[in-house]
Amino acid sequence: MHNRAYAQQRHTQDLHAVRAYAHIPVEWPSMLEKDAAGKSGPARPESAGREDDAHPDTKPHHSFRDIAKLDDFSLNRFPFANMSDHLQVSAGYQALHDGAAWLDLANRGRIRVTGEDRARLLHAMTTQNVQQMQPGDGCYLFFLNAQGRILGDANLFCFADYFLLDTEPETRQKLYEHIDRYIIADDVTLEDVTESTSAISIEGPSAREVLGSFGVTLPERDRLTVAWGDRVIAKTSTSAVDGFMVLLPTASPTTTTDAFTASLGIPQATAEDARLVRLENGRPRYGEEITERYLVHETGQLHAVNFNKGCYLGQEIVERVRSRAQIHRVLRSLLIESPNAPAAGTHLVSQEAAAGEIVNAAFSPALGKVVAMAYVKIPFAEPGTELQAGDAVARIT
Repeated sequence: MHNRAYAQQRHTQDLHAVRAYAHIPVEWPSMLEKDAAGKSGPARPESAGREDDAHPDTKPHHSFRDIAKLDDFSLNRFPFANMSDHLQVSAGYQALHDGAAWLDLANRGRIRVTGEDRARLLHAMTTQNVQQMQPGDGCYLFFLNAQGRILGDANLFCFADYFLLDTEPETRQKLYEHIDRYIIADDVTLEDVTESTSAISIEGPSAREVLGSFGVTLPERDRLTVAWGDRVIAKTSTSAVDGFMVLLPTASPTTTTDAFTASLGIPQATAEDARLVRLENGRPRYGEEITERYLVHETGQLHAVNFNKGCYLGQEIVERVRSRAQIHRVLRSLLIESPNAPAAGTHLVSQEAAAGEIVNAAFSPALGKVVAMAYVKIPFAEPGTELQAGDAVARIT
């Protein structure tokens, strides 16, 4: 009974925080309560603004600002292996590299949010400034819990009378229930339109040329949308190469999708093709490299956060980490000199010291070696650092 009462009390506190934009009561994770010397202390007042106000006594050996200066991994930095030497290369994988391919995104979650209070509620529950969005705008954002852990990510698209959340299949139900939990007296209605709509993605260096051949004006900036008859085109991709998502609102998505994809004249890429290409390009995905286990700054996906907006669920932890510039691990890309991809959970070591943990890996036909993503301890996260992954050498990129 005590635990149930406590849980109800915490839920009530969180609910008031979201609806009133008040501070959210948080039990700080112990790692965030310690300074660089390992001493516990009271919470430091939150910073209201600048990126250069880290407390001098709590600055780690390397800060996330140091990591932000590092070069991002890019497949273009490496010479391609001869793809003809790899018999298992699919047409879809090769098209994602040197042409264009389409992917079936029908199983991604799509949640329609309507009502007068829709912007206010989403603004208070996510990491982006939703209240400033105008029809045609889009953004990438996180939903956090009160401890600053990532519940899920989403693309949010703004239309004249509704918002559309585009989520990973694994978080479709989870995010729907999370948002619904905070709708009490608000004029907000949620509708899961996943089954009544469909979506595909056209991705690759020639994606713009393929869609442009239909005479449609395409959005230039990431996650902007344009109407195309009863379809909507959003500039976003799943594999980190150039691409566009086409939303197909229809009562019979299979027939419509088949007719449309047949007219494209490009091969279909599988989910595994897209996974491999995004790993080559260092693009994390929620449910694989990003989970509820991690804090925002550890993922490196700071473009998902607006640091100038008002209070939202989980903001106190985000701001606390930002103002102290203190994290202990960060998501990095690696190249591994091996034809065999190590399993998720494989430990990285440096001269017998624990350095990190691999969360995903695959052999890249384009590079002729394994590409991987791992959470690496800050002292070992500099580009060019070589670590051991079992018997193989892994290099931070």
